[in-house]
Amino acid sequence: MENSNNSETMKDEISAIAQFPVSFSIFSLARSHHRIAGQLLREAGLYPGQELVLMQLWHRNSQSQNDLTKSLRLDHSTIAKSVRRLEAAGLVTCSRSEEDKRVTLVSLTPEGRDIESRVNQAWRQLEELSTEQLSKEEKVQFEALAKKIAATLEK
Repeated sequence: MENSNNSETMKDEISAIAQFPVSFSIFSLARSHHRIAGQLLREAGLYPGQELVLMQLWHRNSQSQNDLTKSLRLDHSTIAKSVRRLEAAGLVTCSRSEEDKRVTLVSLTPEGRDIESRVNQAWRQLEELSTEQLSKEEKVQFEALAKKIAATLEK
C-alpha cells in the first residue's frame, strides 16, 4: 500500500514539474537557496532576510523603515519584524526622526557594524555554492533571465 502512495506522490510531482516547469524551478531554487542561506547566517546569529536590512544600513546608515521597505521590495510588516529582531539582538537601534516624529529611523550599533564581515563571508560562500556548476557565461545569462522574470512579475 505504501508503494502506491509513493507512486501517486511521484505522479503528482512529475505532473507539477511537467505542467509548470519554470514556476516549479523557481520555487525549488528559492527553497534550496533559502535553506542554505539560513544555515550560513545562523552561524552569524541571523535569520534569512535580516542580513538584507543590515546590508542596506552598511551601505547607508540611519534609514527609515519606509525607505528599507522600498529598497528591499518587502512589505512593511516583514521589515518591522526584522528590525524588531535586529534591535533585540543589539545590532540596530530605532529612533524618531527629528524632522518628522512619525518616521522611525533604523541605525546600526557598533555590534551591527562588526557583523558585516561575517555576513559578507556567508554570502560569498552562498554565491560560490550556488554557482559552482555554472560557467561565467551561464552566470551572466542566469542573472539576466532572473532579472527579466522579476521585472515581468513586478509589473
